Amino acid sequence: MSIWKRPYSTETAAFKENMCDHLGIEITEVGDDFLQGTMPVDRRTIQPMGLLHGGASVVLAETLGSIAANLCCEDGAYCVGLEINANHLRSATSGKVTGTTRPIHIGRSTQVWEIKIEDDQGRPTCISRITMATKKM
Repeated sequence: MSIWKRPYSTETAAFKENMCDHLGIEITEVGDDFLQGTMPVDRRTIQPMGLLHGGASVVLAETLGSIAANLCCEDGAYCVGLEINANHLRSATSGKVTGTTRPIHIGRSTQVWEIKIEDDQGRPTCISRITMATKKM
């Protein structure tokens, strides 16, 4: 059984002319209880030493958690970020990283999502958690 209350469509997603577009973030899969997306490890997302920038990983994590949280909102409500944290576990220097977000808590006023980011070999590069506040329109 799906947790989503709203449909996800790549055609209606706001991925143009913003951070997601600039960094090459794409949603690749929507499961019954998870959302997955990728981000390239390239000149846009690396730091001066040639490693994936920790801030880019956090952007991917916040993007996935925010989209997922908003897909779980009732009509007339939306979610905004309250707090995000990240532990950087392994560096990546090329290819793509893939993030998968799953809910820890979906409540009426807050949601908490875990985001696991892995490199092309399936090795963990970052683990993040985002807390979202649910607001009425």
